[in-house]
Amino acid sequence: MILRFKRVLPKHCGYFVDSRGKQRLRFRKGARTVYPKSQPGSAEFLAEYQAFLNETVTLRPTASKGSVSALITQYYESADFKVLSQSTRTNYRRFFERFRTQYGSLQVASLQTKHVNAMIDAIADKPAAAKHFRLRLKALMEFGVGAGFREDNPVDKAKKVKHKDKGIRPWTETDIDDFRKHWPEGSSQRIAFEFMLHTGLRRSDVVRLGQQHVRHFDEGTRFVIKTVKSQHTVELAIPIHPKLQDIIADLPKDHLTFITTEFGASRSEKAFTNWIREAAHAAGLPSNSSPHGLRKAACRRLVDAGCDPFQVQAITGHKNLDEIMVYVRDRDRKLLAGQAMANYANKFE
Repeated sequence: MILRFKRVLPKHCGYFVDSRGKQRLRFRKGARTVYPKSQPGSAEFLAEYQAFLNETVTLRPTASKGSVSALITQYYESADFKVLSQSTRTNYRRFFERFRTQYGSLQVASLQTKHVNAMIDAIADKPAAAKHFRLRLKALMEFGVGAGFREDNPVDKAKKVKHKDKGIRPWTETDIDDFRKHWPEGSSQRIAFEFMLHTGLRRSDVVRLGQQHVRHFDEGTRFVIKTVKSQHTVELAIPIHPKLQDIIADLPKDHLTFITTEFGASRSEKAFTNWIREAAHAAGLPSNSSPHGLRKAACRRLVDAGCDPFQVQAITGHKNLDEIMVYVRDRDRKLLAGQAMANYANKFE
């Protein structure tokens, strides 16, 4: 049972349940999080709290007119930034706050292409990071041109970084078999795994899936859930796989969600990712085995089962069919070749 605490803690301080189901204390304000080491109410605790507040304040530099810091602040208030998804805004903020820490006091108008090249060279040993750095900075400077901070974009002529992003690795059929062998039916890890694999939902949707999403129709029982994809809300009606029907029948009926901690609480999106990664690692899977890789595996399985991209889209909620083609580009070539030749042999002598 999770203990419930009244608000006796200071502002920006509270309890949460981590990926292992343990209740912990943290200070959180914006993107900054600190985990205190002392007990609440002690002198040491108050000292840690005060240090957290002081450091949080210092993260907000005074933005002089025309500075990089002023540009970033204005960008956060723009339509360019606000139309992005919540997760994208969070990722952008991480980048821009790091950039603000290093270069916030500099004047935007003084930034030259040679300066951008030097910044890229400084992280050239990490091509993925260098590529993303250039993309994010280019977008910021493009906004700066439109906002009157400067007349041209210094990143346009900056050196480009060659890096082919392979994306998140999809789980293979061997991975799926190994996970099932390690985690027995009925274990919380196995339950979460089967829900991911047999719904194709994103982690943010699968962690909130519960009895309230089960609907009965003439054509069968389905999960009916609304998901937000690229700022658009899509309602999915996913037929429930027989394996999931059996799992649901054995689950407690008084929980808000199907996937829970050992205490019966719902799992958070971020904690869910770490939890699945740890479960995959324990089963002997590669270190880059993530929930999103399971979603890709679900897409691949749908296509291998004979589904066309439109049918896959109806299950996963993808807005763009091109995204689905990217998800299934690593399909089993041996299987595909066998299917292709069988169809060819049936059609031609």
